[in-house]
Amino acid sequence: MRVKTLTGPDIADALDDVARLRLAVFRDWPYLYEGDFTYERRYLEVYEQSNRAVVVALYDGDWMVGAATAAPLTEHADAFFEAFAGTTINIDTCFYCGESVLLPRFRGQGYGHAFFDVREGHALAKGYRQMCFASVVRPPDHPLKPAAYRSLEPFWEGRGYTRMPGVIAHFPWKDVDQPVETDKPLQFWIKDL
Repeated sequence: MRVKTLTGPDIADALDDVARLRLAVFRDWPYLYEGDFTYERRYLEVYEQSNRAVVVALYDGDWMVGAATAAPLTEHADAFFEAFAGTTINIDTCFYCGESVLLPRFRGQGYGHAFFDVREGHALAKGYRQMCFASVVRPPDHPLKPAAYRSLEPFWEGRGYTRMPGVIAHFPWKDVDQPVETDKPLQFWIKDL
């Protein structure tokens, strides 16, 4: 197993693999995302275009089995800015953790910590003082929620992240069991670096 940190022009070559991982991992609970490769690849261009972005990739041989992304919050969607309106957070000094996607058989082995360690270190090195991310909010009684599902909230809290009450963005996507896209609430979490 090999963890590789990608920045600058090295990011572009990895984004097809990151897109495939997003499609595989986000299809499961809690995202239930029915996506397509073309959209994914276009969505990930923000990391390719940013001179401050980082992609952390986990390889089993030559096969990418996990990835995590981060870039300045100011380089992301307008819905994120709207979510932070009315807060005291300076979005110019906040770095955003995009996806953390890891195939199931590689979970529980410390790679999630490695993903956060590298992204937080990168943000600090670039002069950022806070790190944030957003997670989808689903009702606890959702019919597709697996009985054995373990929330990642204790993991995030253990890394020093706190939920930001009322700081919620909304993004549309099609769920695997639905015919059309619907808006999903994404709860922001934040940490001082």
